[in-house]
Amino acid sequence: MTDLRASGKLLLGLLLLETWIGFIHALIDREPVLHETSLLKPKVVIAVLARNSEHSLPYFLGCIERLDYPKDRISIWAATDHNIDNTTAVLHAWLTGAEHLYHSVHLQTVEEEDSYVDELGPKHWPESRFTHVMKLRQAALAAARAQWADYILFADSDNLLTNTQVLNQLIAENRTLVAPMLESRTLYSNFWCGMTSQGYYKRTPHYVPIRNWKRTGCHPVPMIHSTMLIDLRRSASAALAFYPVHHYYLWALDDIMAFAFSARQAGNNYIILISYITFLLTTVQYKEEPVLHVKRVHFDFKLETSSYLHIASKPKDTMAFNQVYLINLKRREDRRDRMLRSLEVLGIDVTLTDAVDGKALNSTQLRALGIEMLPGYKDPYADRVLTKGEIGCFLSHHNIWKKVVELQQQQVLVLEDDVRFEPSFKSRLNTILEDVKQSGLQWDLIYVGRKRLQIKHPEHWVEGVKNLVIPDYSYWTLGYALSLQGAKTLLEAQPLSKMLPVDEFLPAMFNKHPKEEYMSHFKQRNLKAFSVQPLLLFPSHYTGEPGYFSDTETSTIWDDETVATDWDRHHIRGDRSRGDKSPTAISESSPRDEL
Repeated sequence: MTDLRASGKLLLGLLLLETWIGFIHALIDREPVLHETSLLKPKVVIAVLARNSEHSLPYFLGCIERLDYPKDRISIWAATDHNIDNTTAVLHAWLTGAEHLYHSVHLQTVEEEDSYVDELGPKHWPESRFTHVMKLRQAALAAARAQWADYILFADSDNLLTNTQVLNQLIAENRTLVAPMLESRTLYSNFWCGMTSQGYYKRTPHYVPIRNWKRTGCHPVPMIHSTMLIDLRRSASAALAFYPVHHYYLWALDDIMAFAFSARQAGNNYIILISYITFLLTTVQYKEEPVLHVKRVHFDFKLETSSYLHIASKPKDTMAFNQVYLINLKRREDRRDRMLRSLEVLGIDVTLTDAVDGKALNSTQLRALGIEMLPGYKDPYADRVLTKGEIGCFLSHHNIWKKVVELQQQQVLVLEDDVRFEPSFKSRLNTILEDVKQSGLQWDLIYVGRKRLQIKHPEHWVEGVKNLVIPDYSYWTLGYALSLQGAKTLLEAQPLSKMLPVDEFLPAMFNKHPKEEYMSHFKQRNLKAFSVQPLLLFPSHYTGEPGYFSDTETSTIWDDETVATDWDRHHIRGDRSRGDKSPTAISESSPRDEL
């Protein structure tokens, strides 16, 4: 019995061992488990509608090229017609050069007519134009659906997608309809916060805080346009349409209003993204100075044209001046590059002038130059004496005044390197100077950009000259026209021996400084000063904005290198600064700028 029991156990053990060995062999014979590869990015159609956009397309297409998204997952759908410039040729050249990068490209164009039958001009929108644009947008939407695209990104050819991550970020929001807030030089952007019962724009208290970055994040809004992303995977997107209009639609014929109505009927909320900034390119007058009016807000970027387009250099001149001087510190290469690119686009031939770096000046050098501070001077905001940065700024301008006299230049334009240009800057300034010449007005200095400080009384217009006023007390030397006689007058005052900031010195010289004790040091206060109005130059940044830095105010005081003047930091704590926006409406946007 014991032998039988032992034999049974042995047999059972052998069977278990055989089973285990078989299992091991089976494991060895099976294929190893591999990790799955990553998913491909969603397929995106980028729809581009362009008309008379020869000036903006090279920059717009350059931004499209630099989007950080796999190009083989992108299809380009473009349409253009009714052009009187080379828009069609530019688009064709780009698509030919870049076609190999993208999944597919399509160009739809008709060049039979350069305008609509009932169109009064390129800015006029008759019903025939609205209908045509709506049909084009619908054709792009249909093409994306036919390709089984996951998304379609509508982007107008004057919207610069400078944020290379914008497509990824919009997709990541996981919304049916989503848009990045477009930045412009005014309150205008690509969204509405309110809409009337007739479908028109309605002002609300929510728009300005969102537009001015006071409220950030994702916001449901009734209207987005110009640049927006549609998620075609969502069932609600099937009801979205530009044309034909919804059978309940009774509003005016308008592509963005019709689409907004369609979205509302489909149960969609528009979403505007505040976090992911892109930029809006605007041109104010057709066929005139295709200037890139881009305001830098949250980060600096280099605006470059497409690598597949050859853009001929624009002819440059010095406008109505003998010379255009640009003051720039050697160590501020960022400002220099930005200004030179801007001036290149404007077609302005400029002479780069090295600024005097006040931080590098020592007491011995100041004495050698005969520099003494104006007795009793105190900065009205910081209650401090002159800084070395302000001395360097003054000397930079002073050097140009000396050169004007030395070269006997009749009139020059002086620019600092932290400015942005208003639309049609060149033609508008040329027109004003021509009016001044025709009127016979004698002038020494004309402000092109400034900060008006006296706001209690209106400034008087110059009779016989449009857009020119007699300035009151003002700050800033962003840009000004200077005559030979004006340079002589400024130098004859011998300001180095009684120095104060250059933007305080100028008002004293035309007898408009509020402190009589300052003006009393300058006997001949007869500078013939004027100012363009509206202004044509504004600062690229204001105090407290990201990217703002003052080389004049962030320095040390003039006679003691141990006393620092970090005015930027003071301002962040709540104080005021001479770098603040003007207290007047001069540099502010009007309510109409929202549209």
